[in-house]
Amino acid sequence: MKKIAFPQGKKFAFTIFDDTDHASVENVKPVYELLVRLNMRTTKSIWVFPTDNERNPYFHSQTLADPDYLSFIRWLMENGFEVAFHNASMDSNPREVTLAALERFKELLGRYPNVHVNHSRNKDNLYWGQDRIDFPPIRLLMKLKRRSTDFVGHRPESPFYWGDLCRQHITYVRNFVFREINLLRINPTMPYRDPKRPHVQYWFSSSEGGSAKSFNALLSADNQRRLEGEGGVCIVYTHFAKGFVEDGKVNNETEQLLHQLSMRQGWFVTVTELLDYLRAEQTSAALTTSERIRMELRWFIGKLLHGTS
Repeated sequence: MKKIAFPQGKKFAFTIFDDTDHASVENVKPVYELLVRLNMRTTKSIWVFPTDNERNPYFHSQTLADPDYLSFIRWLMENGFEVAFHNASMDSNPREVTLAALERFKELLGRYPNVHVNHSRNKDNLYWGQDRIDFPPIRLLMKLKRRSTDFVGHRPESPFYWGDLCRQHITYVRNFVFREINLLRINPTMPYRDPKRPHVQYWFSSSEGGSAKSFNALLSADNQRRLEGEGGVCIVYTHFAKGFVEDGKVNNETEQLLHQLSMRQGWFVTVTELLDYLRAEQTSAALTTSERIRMELRWFIGKLLHGTS
């Protein structure tokens, strides 16, 4: 397995990507206050614009259009956290809306986002559905499940196209998620380039921790010991709005596990800082065919069994 010499003599690297689904100041800020106390810096995605569609399941999520949420996001940045893109909004966004969102992001936060993750079933998603996949059997199954025209953000002929904007402004886009704490076991080439998907500069993988329950399972004491012992890399993909905070308090098990992890010899940085470092250590960012097939198979089986992203 690939070995990496981390900065400051640290034994492993750990960070979190917090997906903004259902997020509000009330239901996520206590987690970030905990992370500040533990000296852990992570990455949180946002939506720039709200929706007026009350039937959208994420209708009540806060966005940069909410003054108190914008203040919270700026507080995160002042404390060393990273802010990422999760599409322009929780709706499917035509090109002009995505362009306006990227410009508004820069206007409000001082720079364009460096990291992006596709949101659920948005038509403006890049290389989503069957277009994530190369391995023909899985690609066929994905095609049968969903029409290939559902996700068209990378197709220049579509009104939802914004692939050129992604390539211009965004460095890293998340792809597969795995039930594995050490991503070097699965994706040692991370972050990687994919010539078949040219609108994305670099792709990265994540570890499954979508809810408080799965997050706590991932960060078990045994997994923490293994991550440290293997000199591994973990980028947890989660939703802090899903069960992490109740009555203003962080889930007790989550707090204990994060505290235990913070006491280990880990390098706790944002997604971009970690991926920039891994890139600098690479001899090649080209993903081999065998590594990609193994990733696709493991991701697809995990999705069938557990519904991972």
